[in-house]
Amino acid sequence: MSEPRLSYLIGRLDRVLRRQLALAVEAHGLTLPAYTTLTVLRANDGLSNAQLARRSFVTPQSMSEVLAYLVGQGYVSRRAEPGHGRIVRTELTKAGERVLKRCNTAVDEIERTMLAELGLEEIETFREALRRCSLALIEETVPKPAV
Repeated sequence: MSEPRLSYLIGRLDRVLRRQLALAVEAHGLTLPAYTTLTVLRANDGLSNAQLARRSFVTPQSMSEVLAYLVGQGYVSRRAEPGHGRIVRTELTKAGERVLKRCNTAVDEIERTMLAELGLEEIETFREALRRCSLALIEETVPKPAV
């Protein structure tokens, strides 16, 4: 019997992980895109809608819906960029930090379970391999300048 393709194994892991993460954050009133948005904001407060969409892996239209929900819940605040009326910056609130902390506790447990069979060196090797694979595919989709 032949080994499954790596793309199949990665896809399977992605589907299982997404399902478990979605269930974990739903228990705290968030969708997976909303949770991802809060984690991105925690690392990079003040991003625009377009920047948030790119970093959260959703379309700008979907990000507008996510942000409307997060603002309504009091998890983020939005303010116009001084001097650039069309640019609106989004920031994590204290309530957003609290819900993110609760979700992160659940996500930490999922990651512990997922990585339980791996040693520390294997985990770091895995992390670096995934990072490099992602970058290779991202670079492949970036248009090359004409020579």
